[in-house]
Amino acid sequence: LYIIIEPKCPTVVPAYNFNPEQDAAKIETAIKTKGVDEQTIIDILTKRSCSQRSEIAFEYEKRTKKDLVSALKGALSGSLEHLILGLMKSTAQYDASELKSSMKGLGTDEESLNEMVCSRNNEELKEIKKVYREMFKKELEKDVSGDTSGDFTKLLLALVQAKRDEPSNVVDYEKIDNDARALYEAGVKRKGTDVTTWISIFSERSVPHLQKVFERYKRYSPYDIKESIRKEVKGDLEKSFLTLVECLENKHLYFASRLGDAMKSKSVKEKVITRIIVSRCEVDLMKVRAEFKRNFGKSLYQTILEHTKGDYQRALLNLCGGDD
Repeated sequence: LYIIIEPKCPTVVPAYNFNPEQDAAKIETAIKTKGVDEQTIIDILTKRSCSQRSEIAFEYEKRTKKDLVSALKGALSGSLEHLILGLMKSTAQYDASELKSSMKGLGTDEESLNEMVCSRNNEELKEIKKVYREMFKKELEKDVSGDTSGDFTKLLLALVQAKRDEPSNVVDYEKIDNDARALYEAGVKRKGTDVTTWISIFSERSVPHLQKVFERYKRYSPYDIKESIRKEVKGDLEKSFLTLVECLENKHLYFASRLGDAMKSKSVKEKVITRIIVSRCEVDLMKVRAEFKRNFGKSLYQTILEHTKGDYQRALLNLCGGDD
């Protein structure tokens, strides 16, 4: 069996003819300018890859004897600050810190926790766990179980374990049928729900296998998998299973829908927009953009243009990488 690696479809790629010394000097001037020259900072940092940004940070410190992240913190504020500081981390570091902040303080932000845990693949989760340990001197699993409860915790922990099978080039029809029937018998067919069976199938099988299982499931159940989830479980567990199904069926459409929802109402959810765009711009934002256009009939670029403003908008548009 060979393992199928997901191809990267980034919107942010390494800059050609990159000169970190020059970039660092320009940023130093921009930060020192009266009132701060945000545009220069944005246009440099949003148009460089992650490893290029860390070279700029190194050169900046060499020049000024100051840490670039601290300097940016002092110079910027609000949503723009959050976005630019996010760009100064690697994708895994950014994901790890977003997970940490979704579990910090009084309430847990279950929606963000769901989004990140349900949408990341094995490779991403393993890297996030490693980085989480380095950054916070704690295990991600420990924080998840300390911060959530019941079957919701069990599902999240099962996902964080990153034990999902890799896609295989062999389609196992018997196993597809067995899993579809097991999901039906553990839920809709009986009184009460055998959540443990659901969790193990949902968290251990490969993505293409589960897509076929959900299709096959309709042969057994009068309700499709999403309707079944709504009937069988409630609260955070329900939301988590539904998010998971959306990510398994079409992860890029899931991100596109989250972005669409974040820019639907009068109150724009800047945190959600920033998180998805910053975390996916060097991974698969091109695919998210395509799904966005297909689903909403309008480009992500135009939608950002309509619902955000100022320097924050400029930064998002640069990361978005173009109109469709």
